[in-house]
Amino acid sequence: MSGSFLVIGGSSDIALNLIRQLVDSGNTVTVLARDESRVESLKTSGVHVVCGDGLVEEDLAGAIELAKQHGGGSINGAAHLIGSILLKPPHALKVADFESVITTNLTSAFLSLSMISKAMLRSGGGRLVFTSSVAGSLGLVNHEAIAAAKGGIEAMVRAAAATYAQRNIRVNAVAPGLTETRLGATVLKSDAMREAAVSMIPMKRINQPDEVASAMFWLLTKAPDNFTGQVLNLDGGMANVRN
Repeated sequence: MSGSFLVIGGSSDIALNLIRQLVDSGNTVTVLARDESRVESLKTSGVHVVCGDGLVEEDLAGAIELAKQHGGGSINGAAHLIGSILLKPPHALKVADFESVITTNLTSAFLSLSMISKAMLRSGGGRLVFTSSVAGSLGLVNHEAIAAAKGGIEAMVRAAAATYAQRNIRVNAVAPGLTETRLGATVLKSDAMREAAVSMIPMKRINQPDEVASAMFWLLTKAPDNFTGQVLNLDGGMANVRN
């Protein structure tokens, strides 16, 4: 059965794959994105595009309202894909830069959780999916800032799943390892860096965007109703399998 879905941070490579999968399955999709040029072409597929910032309440409220309008008053599911990465050791990391990583990743996720869950409570429930990282559960060199942000997202997801367990809102996350995206390219600047990254992964390969998107699509549309408070590690075994 088709539904109405909202994608926050819709211009990322993973988001674009997720949007395509949702549209191909006959769903109505509303997208909030800052980079309109990356999502302009989606309009020809019937996607409703809102140009705005997921950290601005008015922009997020507008996207939520539009998704509700096209969903007969309700939102079946929403995915949060706003993110950034900054790899520096603590002694070389300014507090302002640390706070920027927290704001972009964690604060934006909380704002989406707060505002979208309110809409879902009024319409009988829905599904929320957030984006973590292998760094949220595995200690990686120079990842202190992003680890704090993503670890916070994972803890928030578990708490929210408990809060809304009896209100028909399911809250989960995906935690990818290194993925072939524009963001991932910042740590794959050379063959040597790529080789070092791959050597840490038991499966010896880097994620593809459509793999992460497929996991999010499953959580939004096909996961069992009692699947909540979970973090899917999409990291080639990196977090849980000995290399």
